[in-house]
Amino acid sequence: MKKSISKEELQELSIKAFEGKIIVINTEEEAKKIIPYLQKQKRLGFDTETRPTFKKGAMNKVALLQLSTESTAILFRLNKIGLPTKLANILSNKNIIKAGVAINDDIKELKILNKFTPGGFVEIQQKVKEFGIENFGLKKLSGLLLGFNISKSQQVSNWEAEPLTPAQIKYAATDAWVSLKIYNKLINIEKNINNTEID
Repeated sequence: MKKSISKEELQELSIKAFEGKIIVINTEEEAKKIIPYLQKQKRLGFDTETRPTFKKGAMNKVALLQLSTESTAILFRLNKIGLPTKLANILSNKNIIKAGVAINDDIKELKILNKFTPGGFVEIQQKVKEFGIENFGLKKLSGLLLGFNISKSQQVSNWEAEPLTPAQIKYAATDAWVSLKIYNKLINIEKNINNTEID
């Protein structure tokens, strides 16, 4: 298995985006309705987005929380609804894996909106170290493990915009979905290694 990928190799790969169902949650009522679906999941891709600030030392509150299965991405507009307790309970649930890249700051920011004890989170940057992988960014990990590139063009856009653009929605869903795909790929590699050792 390759341990790293160069910028040049990454640029040669085709760009992929999430093609599944995307649900944007704008109200607490909508959030309440989607919670039972999330409670049934075993694994979710996780990410957040915050409106960038260009003033030194200033920091905006997290605006968007993305949770994705392989087929459905749910985008919670936290700048509108805050972090409802039932949604915070999903983030505390140890039985639901939430996999993401560089998640410590995301969790810290979410806890400002509603205190919760994080459970079931997997830091992909930590996980790839077990495989000797030398790349830690989502883009390079996507190229290395999934064989495709992802666009980062919306990263510093206004995540509190009304409404979010189709490009922002697609970008946000893709980031969470790719995190899940990478996690699932690592678990499969792990299984194969263990099966080989047993043989």
